[in-house]
Amino acid sequence: MKTPIFVVIILALFTSCVSQKNYTQALNRAEACENDLKTSENARVLLETNLANEINKTKGMEKEIAYFKSTNTNLLERLSDLSVVSKSGAESIKKSLEALNEQNKYIKDLTSSMQRKDSINLVLVMNLKRSLDNFDDEDISIEVKKGVVYISISDKMLFRSGSYQISNRAEEVIGKIAKIINDHNELDILVEGHTDNVPISTECMVDNWDLSVKRATSIVRLMQTKFGVQPERMTAGGRSEFIPKDTNESVKGRALNRRTEIIILPKLDQFFELLEPPVAAGN
Repeated sequence: MKTPIFVVIILALFTSCVSQKNYTQALNRAEACENDLKTSENARVLLETNLANEINKTKGMEKEIAYFKSTNTNLLERLSDLSVVSKSGAESIKKSLEALNEQNKYIKDLTSSMQRKDSINLVLVMNLKRSLDNFDDEDISIEVKKGVVYISISDKMLFRSGSYQISNRAEEVIGKIAKIINDHNELDILVEGHTDNVPISTECMVDNWDLSVKRATSIVRLMQTKFGVQPERMTAGGRSEFIPKDTNESVKGRALNRRTEIIILPKLDQFFELLEPPVAAGN
């Protein structure tokens, strides 16, 4: 190990004028000072190293803090979006549930009305058959088709051949039907005339269209004027030969096709109102 220059100088100055003992003491003190300097230098280097490490740690922590801040910001933004989506989804679900409730109510009301209509039809059929039980089943048939009551009456019971004039016997039949119809003011009546395919042409009728219509209007007129059925409840129509019940190739078939049908059905305006679906909430 080299002796520092300032120590040599000091030693040179003192060797000439101090004793060996003092010289030794001074030399020891100088070496002690040098050791203290080295220790201080090592401590300084250590402190600088530790400071650098702490600075690096601080920078690392700052990076982590910045990352967490960024992550938290993203999470908050996503949570905010999720909150908006949840509110929107909840509102959509609410509207869907309201619509489903309306649909369920509509279905229940429709089902209830259909059950009520079926019950009325059953009562009508029973009352009509009871009232008309003294007439031949071949001349009068009563059935439920397409959810409504059909009363089919042969033309020989109601009219003379090729005529729309009502017979006396027909008045008895129509009177019994009209009485039951009057007991159910909530129902409408459609009267349809039907013919076979044998052509007809007279001074009063051009063809089977005319004959089928005039037979229907004769029945409607009789029900109104003699039996008090409200005219606004009734409709008269002719179907001519185009809705046959049987073949027109036989006498029996043509006889079945010549008929008048009285169809008892719900009031059309109420029926169509019933079929209208409910308006969704918010629309």
